[in-house]
Amino acid sequence: MEWRDEGILITARRHGESSAIIEVLTALHGRHSGVVRGGAGRRMAPVLQPGARLALEWSARLEEHIGNFRVEPMTARTGAIMADRAALLALGAMTALVAATLPERDAHPALYARSLALVGALGTAPDWPARYAAWELALLAELGFGLDLAACALTGATDGLAWVSPRSGRAVSRAAGAPWAERLLPLPAFLRDGWEAPPAAGEVMQALALTGHFLELNVAPGLRREALPAARDRAVAAIRACRGLEATTIS
Repeated sequence: MEWRDEGILITARRHGESSAIIEVLTALHGRHSGVVRGGAGRRMAPVLQPGARLALEWSARLEEHIGNFRVEPMTARTGAIMADRAALLALGAMTALVAATLPERDAHPALYARSLALVGALGTAPDWPARYAAWELALLAELGFGLDLAACALTGATDGLAWVSPRSGRAVSRAAGAPWAERLLPLPAFLRDGWEAPPAAGEVMQALALTGHFLELNVAPGLRREALPAARDRAVAAIRACRGLEATTIS
């Protein structure tokens, strides 16, 4: 059995004296593991960094075996990520959530494309925190827990959507939800409508609170220890504290 694909490196750990076992999110073969011969050596150290984009060749005698990878770098993790602590922690949260939540060897091409775009934006694009929040929303959808933000759950209206029900994950308009505002979760407009300028700090944190709520409600109970990876909390705290967001007007 063998195939070729491209992927984002999620994790790498030493295996024996000179090899490494890597886990990648691939475009066509989903989350996949394999052994890289010589992967623990100095030559491969700069290549096998989380977030790196790799050209992959996987082979095994039987499909169910872990198999071996031959890897070639396509795009290295950017220096901008290394220079931005919040961006580096967001990368760690992304890779940790992929490793913890996606079923092994199930293809998720749309999420792969979004993940690749996010890695390219981290530390460089001024709107990367918003992109990270939108990535979490996409992850929920890939896992079968997508939010319904198309219309108000109470009236069917498509305008003035301001809230999300914490139980159903459906949008609620400002007018219809006003009597229950304290029980509802704010819906940042950019999660539904996109954005041209970087969203305000308050909106980004509302978005992360929204996705975090549904990750905890629907995803965490099925994970080991019934908890989300701690890397996510560290990333959210860093995004909240990062200078660029603190300087943005909160709406």
